[in-house]
Amino acid sequence: MRIAAAQIRNRLAEWLRQGVSPRRLALTLALGFALGCLPVVGLPTALCVALALVLRLNLPVLQAANCVVMPLQLVLIAPFVRLGGWLVSLAPRHDIGLRIVLHLSPVRVLWHLASFAGQAILAWMVIAVPAVVVLTAAFTILLRRVPAMAGSDMAD
Repeated sequence: MRIAAAQIRNRLAEWLRQGVSPRRLALTLALGFALGCLPVVGLPTALCVALALVLRLNLPVLQAANCVVMPLQLVLIAPFVRLGGWLVSLAPRHDIGLRIVLHLSPVRVLWHLASFAGQAILAWMVIAVPAVVVLTAAFTILLRRVPAMAGSDMAD
């Protein structure tokens, strides 16, 4: 059992040293965590792929971070919708109950769902941007302390 754990540690250390600086790895993790909390089911995975290709980030690390926080995505949908509603509220809003939804046309139901999704995404953006900055700084400090990352502070 000890040999397997040592082999895993050695492989992880090799993987971390493969031309990835602590800052770049920290940014990848922070973006993965932030995208994983995006309150639209299915969209974070596609965005992770696109972001990894555009910014030339480590896709497996980005997707792993995304998957780790995916349960939070479902938990945070309602708070993001409420925060987004508070951010854009110009007039008093009425809660839409199930009885009301059953009497609306399908187009109106879709309109309300799109409105809620837009509010949730707005709230997520307000939270995610500073969170990525803070998480990147924190992860950079932590990763620079990992022995496997020592000496890999190359320019990004």
